[in-house]
Amino acid sequence: MTQAYQLLAKTFLSFALLTSIAHAEGEVLLTVTHGESVIEYDQDGLDRLGTVTVDTSTIWTDGVSSFTGVPLRNLAETLEVTEGVFLASAINDYTVEIPMSDAVEGGAVIAFLKDGEPMSVRDKGPLWVVYPYDDNPDYQSEVTYSRSIWQLDRIETSE
Repeated sequence: MTQAYQLLAKTFLSFALLTSIAHAEGEVLLTVTHGESVIEYDQDGLDRLGTVTVDTSTIWTDGVSSFTGVPLRNLAETLEVTEGVFLASAINDYTVEIPMSDAVEGGAVIAFLKDGEPMSVRDKGPLWVVYPYDDNPDYQSEVTYSRSIWQLDRIETSE
């Protein structure tokens, strides 16, 4: 496959994902503001971004839990963002900055399932930014814990 063809295919896929998700039909779980674009993701839209499952303990839960969600890396790639920060906000307007450097393979995940079940607002849902804390000691820090925002409902990109 030629480099030009790969670029064209990636551009088309990104456009298709953005335009199809912009008109979410189900309950909106995440609203992303990227420049002038506002994209609403329902459960199907999040699933289309690709999902992973991370088994890890957290400082807020007992034992190891299984978290399923969208890698932050997938969201960054879909938006074609490589620099700056994500401004992640919760239902109560609490906001944290998550640097693009956290949008790496094996990095942060926007989780929507815990142990196979959707998370309620009372249980840190519907979305929770989770890191594979047990897999990487670098993630076992106050800085990373502060970025682990729960009750997430919106993200804004900022360069």
